[in-house]
Amino acid sequence: MKRLALVGMPNTGKSTIFNRLTGASARVGNWPGLTVELASARIPLGRHMVQVVDLPGIYDLQGLTEDEHVVQRFLQTQSVDLVAIVLNATQIDRQLPLALQVRESGFPCFVLLNMADEAERYGVGIDLDRLQAAIGMPVAALSAKYGRGYAEALQRLARTLDATTPVPLVQAQAGLAARHDVDKGTRTALGAAVRMPARLPDTWAQRLDRWAMHPCFGPLLFLLLMALVFNAVFTLGAPLQGGLGWAFGQVRSYALQPLLGWAPGWLSGLLLDGLYNGISTVAAFVPVIMLFFVFMTVIEESGYFSRAAFLTDSLMSRMGLDGRGFVMLLMGFGCNVPALMGTRIMRSRGLRLLTMLIIPFSLCSARLQVFLFIIAALFSPRVAPWVLLSLYGVSFAATFVSALIFKVRYPSDEPFVLELPPYRLPTLRQIALRAWGEIYHFLHRATKFIVIGVVLVWMLTHLPPGQPVASPHTIAGWVGHVLHPAFAPLGIPPSLIIALIFGFVAKEIVIGSLAVVYGLQGEALQHAIAGQISPAAAYSFMLFTLIYTPCLSTVATLRSESGSGAYTMLSLGWSLGLAWIVSLAFYQTARLLGLA
Repeated sequence: MKRLALVGMPNTGKSTIFNRLTGASARVGNWPGLTVELASARIPLGRHMVQVVDLPGIYDLQGLTEDEHVVQRFLQTQSVDLVAIVLNATQIDRQLPLALQVRESGFPCFVLLNMADEAERYGVGIDLDRLQAAIGMPVAALSAKYGRGYAEALQRLARTLDATTPVPLVQAQAGLAARHDVDKGTRTALGAAVRMPARLPDTWAQRLDRWAMHPCFGPLLFLLLMALVFNAVFTLGAPLQGGLGWAFGQVRSYALQPLLGWAPGWLSGLLLDGLYNGISTVAAFVPVIMLFFVFMTVIEESGYFSRAAFLTDSLMSRMGLDGRGFVMLLMGFGCNVPALMGTRIMRSRGLRLLTMLIIPFSLCSARLQVFLFIIAALFSPRVAPWVLLSLYGVSFAATFVSALIFKVRYPSDEPFVLELPPYRLPTLRQIALRAWGEIYHFLHRATKFIVIGVVLVWMLTHLPPGQPVASPHTIAGWVGHVLHPAFAPLGIPPSLIIALIFGFVAKEIVIGSLAVVYGLQGEALQHAIAGQISPAAAYSFMLFTLIYTPCLSTVATLRSESGSGAYTMLSLGWSLGLAWIVSLAFYQTARLLGLA
């Protein structure tokens, strides 16, 4: 089997090409000799079955960042038949040196000149035949976003693979270790084949940037955009969630209950009140989560998040961070794990540790489904979006406070460099692939964690036998009783304490565990919770869920990326203590004001 490695700088569309190549067949896994997960897929290409590996975006093949080390170690330890180097055609003058570095290291190369449509629009002229002759590598121009030139590029890739053989690992190691001066080759190739305009024309994008990156109007625009997204998610998602919840209720009443009529009470209770209630309650949030990531994909793919990072750099620098830290926080909205891994682009260990310390405070998608459930149960549709927006505000506040406190412990003087991509409208295909990827990730975690979690919760709330469900005489009741003195000042009742305990394993389990504790699902569960706690207590519970210890996957990544058990324990202890202090301050203030 042949192996094709994708290499390129950030924002070149490398991931778009990988997604178009692999579709839904990609998987993420560890590689021998690397302490990192890489996306890969096996696809038919020409007459070969080819393993395509998506390597991290890098600026220099011989650079010093962790991502650059990952690429170096992969090429030194893995047999590679062909390296496909993805370049942004609009920035070919700055990106061509990377392609020449790979070639000089001795690897068979193929250059994919992406965003050829944008290059034409900006007046960048590239003679492909002359460029190919000048750099000594086959070149294909395409637009991965729209598929233009994609079929032809694929055919040429297949033909090139036919004629290549893997570079011996000893030769690869020697080639990567050598220093290569590619400046002269870059100038020669650009002079022979590339025509760059003296100045790119003043476009609507530049005029938009005057507002989006304005020091006063820019932050207001960002807050307004986020508020619109949350309103749209609630407005469009609530009916879909309700309809799906109703459908699950019908399936239980008219199909599963008659089907399990023969089963003893404990078995039907485990299957219906445990597994089915837990999983169906979580699954009802799929439409809402899908809508959230559809909107976030549009914003992210448009290039706006990079502007937000640039806009916030001056603020982040006062806390010992930089604009990249803000990008990692935004990435954490999806999942904290890839955001932690993304800090490898930072050369300074102090900056990286400080950024990793604050990332777990990002309001990830797993926490989001908990908040959507609680907010829908206790707050009106008019108030709900603002409650959710306030939680995002608390998320940022927790990161800023933590950074201010720990910036002396983890100092850094690394300069901040960020390349702003042009504004782009994502295609429906891009949006659908991203939304499906997030939903798949959510359901995969739900299958893995929630099934185990809800069974354990059911056992805790039903054992010893013969006791009322979740009563003080069950194991769950005893655990809640023991921990209640610590949580009573926060307004959190014992039933929610059990959910928090299982939330440490995975936040997706929180709602599933509540469905098991109450023996209800959907709207019935929401009404039961609303009848037990006040809005102030519910908000205190959400504050604690937002800030306290992240899931086990995040903790494991934190330990792996930092390489320090002491640092991991510091992160866990700080987040748990901060969660208790913030929830206590809020709930006791609400009580003094007569709101609890």
